[in-house]
Amino acid sequence: MTLFLAAALTLIPVQDAGASKPRPATVEFGLWPDGVPGAPAEISPEVLKDRPEGGDAHVSNVHVPTLTVHLPEPGKRTGCAVIICPGGGYGLLAIDKEGHDIARWFAGQGIVGAVLKYRMPRPSGHVYGHEAPLADCRKAFELVRFHADKWGVDPQRVGVMGFSAGGHLAASASVQLLEKPPAFTILVYPVVSMLEGISHRGSGQNLLGPDAPEELIHRFSSELHVTAKTPPAFLVHTSDDPVKVSNSRLYAAALEVAGVPFELHVFARGGHGYGMRRPDLPVGQWPNLLAKWMKAERYFKN
Repeated sequence: MTLFLAAALTLIPVQDAGASKPRPATVEFGLWPDGVPGAPAEISPEVLKDRPEGGDAHVSNVHVPTLTVHLPEPGKRTGCAVIICPGGGYGLLAIDKEGHDIARWFAGQGIVGAVLKYRMPRPSGHVYGHEAPLADCRKAFELVRFHADKWGVDPQRVGVMGFSAGGHLAASASVQLLEKPPAFTILVYPVVSMLEGISHRGSGQNLLGPDAPEELIHRFSSELHVTAKTPPAFLVHTSDDPVKVSNSRLYAAALEVAGVPFELHVFARGGHGYGMRRPDLPVGQWPNLLAKWMKAERYFKN
């Protein structure tokens, strides 16, 4: 296992992880084969837009949530899987930079990377409400665990990862899916808290609506719900991020109080939304640090 991981980190350098053009996905599954809860009788088309620089597609108006699975080569599978929640302020999804780029990198490490295309709580013309993203995430875990044997995955080694508002979803899953929690949590420049002065305002309003009641603000401030049963976590943030670094620090502090292992990396520069695409800065090395952490915590087969 040690030899494989070292080779992977050499052959798949961070600067090559971000593709200039989206590549075909391995396989895509609908999360709700019997019908999406709360979906209107007639749904408007999903919107896919690419940024001018290319290779940075954003998806919005999601009415049919899916899980796109990138499988490692059979001889390299480690038994681990990660459900990846792209960010986008709960208004859209950065599906390449914070989704498929990451999943392909995981597959190169022998890890199943599964990109969750989840419903936005309040797309134009319809309101799903704040339960929809978490419900989609729960279904994604059910799907991966159902296919675990076929994909060479240990059902006890399925983790969750999220970026920005996707980080909020990943943290919510880690503290709210109590019956079958993720094995581990990976948060990259996450929104964690909904508390005034800490939360990202746009993400909070898109998820909970304007003037959200205190009980919802409390429920979706994940740092308030960490216990000894919360999964171990790996966190990355920069001090110049407009999504305040206190989101990551508060979650790490709660893990510390609860006695849950974690690793927190705070870098000076990088801003927000860089995914794996800042090899020119120290923060660009976070995937290598993550791979080492996952190996040290034995999320790979021995």
